[in-house]
Amino acid sequence: MLGERLRALRKAKGLSLKELAAATGVSIALISQVERNQLDPSLDTLRKLARTLDVPLFSLFQDGPVNGVAVVRYDRRLSIGTSPYGVAYTRISPGFGRLEMLEGILLPGAASSPELWAHQSEECAVVLEGDLSVEFADDVFLLGFGDSIYFDSRRPHRYANRSTSLTKYIVSITPPSF
Repeated sequence: MLGERLRALRKAKGLSLKELAAATGVSIALISQVERNQLDPSLDTLRKLARTLDVPLFSLFQDGPVNGVAVVRYDRRLSIGTSPYGVAYTRISPGFGRLEMLEGILLPGAASSPELWAHQSEECAVVLEGDLSVEFADDVFLLGFGDSIYFDSRRPHRYANRSTSLTKYIVSITPPSF
């Protein structure tokens, strides 16, 4: 499903493989393999593709039209497995509308991205298990169970687990941009 969706979005934007590769810094071969469902890309690659195509990351996995009401079953959630950075996300929301909700799991010592990054949204996160550091260029906020944080996502940020145990959190993003 990812490959077909990526190809459709690329063509809708009028981009060739070569143009998308140049805009993202991802090789033509890799994009082609993803479009043919021969390769599962990393979270970093998916972010680059989604950002260049100007769509929320999880919309790359959205299939077909929706009727405005959806139930997302736990065992049918869309997910991105653990990246090399030790983060996994599962989409709780159905993938349409002005709000996106994700469950994040960070392994000990892991971060949501290798560097701080920004996007055109607002976020609110709440810790379900463990400790969560929310890092900005000049500030770090340490959150524990039940603590939440709200911020403008245009401020470069990332989530990190500086502890020795697993961290689980829910993040709400509006408008969707993940």
